[in-house]
Amino acid sequence: MYTLTQEAVFREEIKKSRFIARAASVSSPGEAAAFLERIREARATHHCWAYRIGPKYRFSDDGEPGGTAGKPILNAIEKQDIDGVMVVVIRYYGGVKLGAGGLARAYGGCSAKCLQGARLKRIVPMAHIKLRIAFDHIGALYAIIDRFGATKLGEAYTDTGLDIQLKVGRADCKALVAALTDASAGTMELLSGC
Repeated sequence: MYTLTQEAVFREEIKKSRFIARAASVSSPGEAAAFLERIREARATHHCWAYRIGPKYRFSDDGEPGGTAGKPILNAIEKQDIDGVMVVVIRYYGGVKLGAGGLARAYGGCSAKCLQGARLKRIVPMAHIKLRIAFDHIGALYAIIDRFGATKLGEAYTDTGLDIQLKVGRADCKALVAALTDASAGTMELLSGC
């Protein structure tokens, strides 16, 4: 799974109609709506769009025949395995009708080309864990956290040791817990996660 690191733009003319595909990273439906409003071009004929944010997705044909714009844009997003993204295709009608198949190819194709040219980064699924470790083993804790590339989200000292919250790549979660258990001679207590 991937997401965009910066906005991307692709322009194409198809049978005298101008298509401008714009894509941006978004983390909520509100951000997607704000992106649409920010790039809206008053003189354009259509602003068709789709977004995918985790399990949430929406799309709009914005006046084009049903299923000819928004769904092909969403398909382009899904085929390239991109998440947290909003794609808007702006159309300036050029006087030549493209037909349903032509519209679907134009909207889907412009979206795909825009995303293919975008700068992407891999999304690493993360796990959040909370654990308790005795004072005697805190020194080993930080070295192991660094070794696994975990991020410390918070910590609180208690009467018996340290409660700490971490974020780590889901693939490394069980190995991190095992390493901490070994380093603490089995006294580390997993409070939540993995």
